[in-house]
Amino acid sequence: MAKLFILSAPSGAGKTTVAQKLLKSLDNIKKIVTATTREPRPGEVHGVDYLFMTREEFEKGIEEDRFFEYANVYGNYYGTPKDQVERNLKEGVDSLLVIDVQGAFKVKSKVPEAVTVFLLPPSLEELRRRLLARGYLDKNVDVRLETALKEIPCAKAFDYIIINDFVDKAVDRLRSIILASRSEKSRVLSALEKEGCSKDIKDLIEGGECYVEKA
Repeated sequence: MAKLFILSAPSGAGKTTVAQKLLKSLDNIKKIVTATTREPRPGEVHGVDYLFMTREEFEKGIEEDRFFEYANVYGNYYGTPKDQVERNLKEGVDSLLVIDVQGAFKVKSKVPEAVTVFLLPPSLEELRRRLLARGYLDKNVDVRLETALKEIPCAKAFDYIIINDFVDKAVDRLRSIILASRSEKSRVLSALEKEGCSKDIKDLIEGGECYVEKA
């Protein structure tokens, strides 16, 4: 009963930083590594930052339906591999997918039980400041802000919204969402003994009747 958590945000809102800190502070969750055909940048590691594939390998993957979603961005493919999510679910490990808004909707349509989280910047002014701090030129910042104006209203369609005014606070809220999901009735009841329940408690839960009449 592991879950897929989808974290999405406009460029510059801090989703990568929040995800990295979350993964260091929470066990039993793995990041889904995006596949791409673009060349690795200095310092990027295959299988950690991205799954670097040739165009031929990626297109074969498309033919074999190996991606939940994919897109061609400026001549390079990006996609979400199915096998990582499926393996994690089978092993009982939660998955964290960090992806843009369009990709989030595509994956949610394929995995309806996935939990979606939208990370908002506290203001457009702060979003511009963060983009400039990354070294983007004014022209590139304007393009990204224009895209953000279209993406931010999409927050209403997500399961949860977190405002990233302070990174540590945003990480704590994302951690709380994931931890709360681990106590959902269906998830706990499906693995009582694994969760630490003795056999007598398990038998009572599964075979007993609640004495309170439902209204």
